[in-house]
Amino acid sequence: MRLRIRDLREDADLTQKEIADYLECDQSLYSKYERGERVVPLEVVFKLAIYYKTSMDYLVGLTDQR
Repeated sequence: MRLRIRDLREDADLTQKEIADYLECDQSLYSKYERGERVVPLEVVFKLAIYYKTSMDYLVGLTDQR
């Protein structure tokens, strides 16, 4: 499953470091989330949905409706 987190971050003109700081994790870990090298914990998906003001379903690709 490919999360839409990279697209949302780039659309908002944010760096991986800025999002990692918001999530209180290392930039290298966040980078692995974007590349699909690490499973994104549910709590992180939840925080990102709040940050981007979208649904968790949209983030994980279950819907195209933001």
